[in-house]
Amino acid sequence: MAASGRQQQHVMSAAAPAGYAAIPVKLSEKQRSPHYLYVKEHKVRDGTDTTHPPNRTLFVLNIPPYCTKACLSRLFSCCWSVQSVDMCEKPGPREKPEAPKSKFFNLKTFPGFRVAYVVFKNPAGIQAVKSLSLQGPLVMSSESCPVKTGIRKWIASYAASVVDPVELKAEVDTFMQIYDQKIAEEEAKAEKEEGVPDEEGWVKVTRKGRRPGLPLTEAAGLRVLEREKRKRARKELLNFYAWQHRETKRENIAQLRKKFEEDKQRIALMRAQRKFRPY
Repeated sequence: MAASGRQQQHVMSAAAPAGYAAIPVKLSEKQRSPHYLYVKEHKVRDGTDTTHPPNRTLFVLNIPPYCTKACLSRLFSCCWSVQSVDMCEKPGPREKPEAPKSKFFNLKTFPGFRVAYVVFKNPAGIQAVKSLSLQGPLVMSSESCPVKTGIRKWIASYAASVVDPVELKAEVDTFMQIYDQKIAEEEAKAEKEEGVPDEEGWVKVTRKGRRPGLPLTEAAGLRVLEREKRKRARKELLNFYAWQHRETKRENIAQLRKKFEEDKQRIALMRAQRKFRPY
């Protein structure tokens, strides 16, 4: 009985920010010092938040990195049925979250402490959560639902990051099909609108269709690549350094002087061979 009183006194002694209730949690039964989650009812102005309904949303601070959505939902399910859990890096107004477009790309991860919005199915869940601050610490990890930490967590994260080539190829193929279909629809729309005046009387003119393009065969493609390669070879490192510019100028001046001397000799020879012919 005395131990229970000391435990309750220790829980009540947790300093919580103004307006928040401190809920003690432990990773396992072996952990002695509890970790505290700070919660309060999420209240916003009417019409400013479309994802978190009023009177049923709980705002949670100080969530450790090893706590997942499933773990948080399991902790608060003792109060009432949880409808959804939305975790983010920092609080703020958010629009309705979109479903991830890819399973492998642009996945956001938050390595540090996070905040969460827990939506209950009934407003009574908000009132029931406040009573948790007077009870003993809630246990996050159990035998039926273990929470991975430390090296096990990193091993699981690494195993999840390994991409299955079959699934990746299927996703890329699906994306390219959707992209090709979108491009085809845009081209069809552009062809349909071409030559039709808009509201102001302007007509959109494009270069498409004026000059029919030849089908590019493999041999033609190789010739184009070879031509581009020769062009780049002529441009690359041509008079790159200052001394190369000076040497080029000297060579040009020397060639001009040589040609000038040859022209002088040719003119002198023509004058010597010239004869006076009055008739």
